[in-house]
Amino acid sequence: MSSLGAIILCGGASRRMGRDKAVLDWDGARAVDRVAALARAVGAEALVTAGADLGLPWVADDAAFAGPVGGVLAGARALGSTRLLVLAVDAPTVLPEDLAPLLVGGGYYEGLPVPMVVEARALPADAEAGWPLRRLVERAGLVAVSAPEAAMARLRGANTPDERERLLRRP
Repeated sequence: MSSLGAIILCGGASRRMGRDKAVLDWDGARAVDRVAALARAVGAEALVTAGADLGLPWVADDAAFAGPVGGVLAGARALGSTRLLVLAVDAPTVLPEDLAPLLVGGGYYEGLPVPMVVEARALPADAEAGWPLRRLVERAGLVAVSAPEAAMARLRGANTPDERERLLRRP
């Protein structure tokens, strides 16, 4: 039996958004809280936020401003789970059904390295903070899955105020 742990990537500078994406309000809840609730809804037994202390269990990135791979690696070490669900804090409208294909077989969606589901043992031993996520995905041997068309906007999330407004207006 494998355990599922979730890593919520929160370490970015939010330059395009102009303020911290993790604490933005999404229909009455902070983005990070919505993503944490999603992780729990799909069966994550434990979770950490990577890169920022937001009142949930958290880990510091392996290196400041070195990109999300440091957060994935630090989160994996902290969780000790056999399977890892990696989520982005800037995608707080993702639904459990959007993640179902990844949870069944692992992998990531074509063109989107996050969200991903990866076996912890598949993370490359030589992986380093600063690597592009795509290198980590390739070296871990993850399979690209076609994303449900209806879910693409939710999966891409919001990096700018305009993208956030569009997601907030979607039913």
